[in-house]
Amino acid sequence: MTRPTSTETTTDDVSVQTVKALRAAMERLLAGRPTCTDGRLVKENLYREAGVSRATMNRAHSILAEWDRRTAATDARTPGEARRDDELHELRVEVKNLKRERTQLQGRLDASATVIAALHHDNAALRDELKGCRTVVALDGHRAARTDVIGPC
Repeated sequence: MTRPTSTETTTDDVSVQTVKALRAAMERLLAGRPTCTDGRLVKENLYREAGVSRATMNRAHSILAEWDRRTAATDARTPGEARRDDELHELRVEVKNLKRERTQLQGRLDASATVIAALHHDNAALRDELKGCRTVVALDGHRAARTDVIGPC
C-alpha cells in the first residue's frame, strides 16, 4: 500500500478529500440534516456520514478535536433532540402548574362541600322546628289587608 504524497495529505496523515468529507459530514450532523445516519451526534455517525472507515477518521486528529469541541457545546444532541427536550421541559412546567392549580381547586371544593353540608343540616333543623309550630301564615294576604293603614309599598 502506498501512502499519498505530501500534497495530498494534511498534517493528520489523511487525504484532503477525507478531511473535506469529514467536515461536510460534521456540518450536516450539527445542522440536523444527516443523509445516511440517524443524526445522533456520535463519532460512529460522523465516519458513516462521511463514508470513511473508523480507522481513517481516528487518524484525523484535528477533525476529531473540532468534533469534540463542537458537540460538547450542544450536549451531543441533534437540533431535533434539543427541540424535543425543550418542549418536554415546557410540558413538565405546565404539568407542575396544573397540579398546583388542581390542588387549590380541590381545597376550594372540599371547603364548599363542608359549607353545603352545614347549610343542609341547618335547613333540616329549621324544617323540623317548623313542623312543631302552627300553620304558616302567608304574608302577602296579611300585607294586602293592611295597605290602607300603612300605604302602598
